[in-house]
Amino acid sequence: MADSSRKKALFILSQLNNDDINWIVQKGKKEVLDPGGILIYEGRQIDALYIVLNGSLSVLIEAERTRELAKIASGELVGEVSFIDARPPLATVKAIEETHLLAIPRRQLVIKLQHDMGFASRFYYGISLCLADRMRGTIRHIEYGRNIELDEPEFEREDINPNVMENLALAEAKFNWLRQNVKA
Repeated sequence: MADSSRKKALFILSQLNNDDINWIVQKGKKEVLDPGGILIYEGRQIDALYIVLNGSLSVLIEAERTRELAKIASGELVGEVSFIDARPPLATVKAIEETHLLAIPRRQLVIKLQHDMGFASRFYYGISLCLADRMRGTIRHIEYGRNIELDEPEFEREDINPNVMENLALAEAKFNWLRQNVKA
């Protein structure tokens, strides 16, 4: 089964069809961040939705001191919340190691969503699955004072809809295809 670090992108990819994935590969642009490179600055608008192809990133918040909120690994999405609500990001995202990303330009994605209702429906449903899973994880973390995901693999939890689970294996293949076919 797919490793849990790829789960967020898999939620979206599980809903997209092959034509949708081809469009993403055609319109997306591969970017490489060196260690320490900043992908997203807290408070500054972003102009793309990112899929981490390889590498890892750190999500940092700068209040009185810089604090790491999370790590992002291969297969994760970056910028989906800011894409949905169009407000500036609440955190900075920085490369831990050399990181390869697929940047899907915001402007082109918005145009595609406005003109292709089937794609829009699939895309937004995938985003909603991703955000719902994140919300559940946050609630568990707050409720229990620990991160349940560390104790139990995400793909084996019983709280994921069986229909979604079925699509995740196919989404893993879609992610691997996407990663191999992204142009430089």
